[in-house]
Amino acid sequence: MRIRKTMWNNDAEPILVIMIILIVLGTINVFSSSFVIATTDYENPYYFLIRHAVWLVVGFIAFVICRKVNYRRWRDWMPMLLIGMILALAAVLVVGMSVNGARRWLGVGPLSFQPAEFAKLVSLMLAAAILSVQVKAGRPASVMNLQFALIVLMAGLTELEPDMGTACIILGVPLIMAFVVGMTPAMTKGVLLAIPLGVVGLITLQPYRLNRVRIMLDPWSDAQGIGYQTVQSLSTIGSGGFWGMGLGDGVSKYEYLPEAHTDFAFAIFCQEHGYVGALMVFLLFALLIFFCVRIANRAADEFGQILAMGIMLLILGQALANLAMVGGMFAVVGVPLPFISYGGSSLLVTMIAMGMLLNICDHGRAPDYGDAAGRKMEAVKGKPGQEAASSRPQLRLVK
Repeated sequence: MRIRKTMWNNDAEPILVIMIILIVLGTINVFSSSFVIATTDYENPYYFLIRHAVWLVVGFIAFVICRKVNYRRWRDWMPMLLIGMILALAAVLVVGMSVNGARRWLGVGPLSFQPAEFAKLVSLMLAAAILSVQVKAGRPASVMNLQFALIVLMAGLTELEPDMGTACIILGVPLIMAFVVGMTPAMTKGVLLAIPLGVVGLITLQPYRLNRVRIMLDPWSDAQGIGYQTVQSLSTIGSGGFWGMGLGDGVSKYEYLPEAHTDFAFAIFCQEHGYVGALMVFLLFALLIFFCVRIANRAADEFGQILAMGIMLLILGQALANLAMVGGMFAVVGVPLPFISYGGSSLLVTMIAMGMLLNICDHGRAPDYGDAAGRKMEAVKGKPGQEAASSRPQLRLVK
């Protein structure tokens, strides 16, 4: 066996380190970007920080539990998860809390949560379950089935809130998963044709969406109206310069930039930490995606591979959408930046997804590190619940 020196015993360790760094950066940024509005609106500069800390504790507990639960068991719980998710999305439309004209939250005591955030994870889990069956049977991936119809239903209920950005993620990630797994040429053409038609249709349903697309091309044409948020975001990023203004010294959070601690939290981060800080965040997300791909390629079965791929696409998709929005390259949509933006439901879902990902890593084949951990993982081959190396799936994200 080829021996390779490395500072990691397995791929879970670097992901844990990256996740902790992003959580620390995000927590600091949540307080820095929110203490002004927390003071003026709630007379407590720590209002959002305290709520973020509560969600962080809940997320950490969920992360530990999900890492301990064998990822294959989620398939058995899928019917219950689906029923609960659809009922929650429907309940939002009836008894949900309305904020800024959108009904997206359900209240639970002093806290509220966004069911659509959890629908992102449930949709990719459902897609992984059906796609793994198709791959194992040697069939091309297909989206013409009941499972994808239920995913469309969840996306449709989310769109009715209205929340087009989240609805696109709920449906878009499973479609990309099917595309990567491999659909027939005819189905691929049909999906590629349906996607732009669907997006155009959703945009035309709401006039404000057309205005956002128009303003995206030239936000300064209406800098005090629809383009205000984008113009302020770009000004915030640019004012940070190379090194940034310094932690806590950013000025745009003084009610110049709306949603400074949520959707546009990264803009405040750039203003206070400069291009150097932004580059560090880019690098951390790039490394996170790299190790996600490694875990997917080393997963023990088709379901583990495709589920890990879906989690990777969820994190990557949200990160790209948020960064493009903050940078003025995309229309303003309500997509948070994982770990960095304030949002309890988003943080909890991300932590759950990371716990599932590391469980896939724990059950995957050992990396060729030649260390004690690697030998221990290799030794479990042949035991009940473990697959032999010769029976590993051939699906690979990176050849």
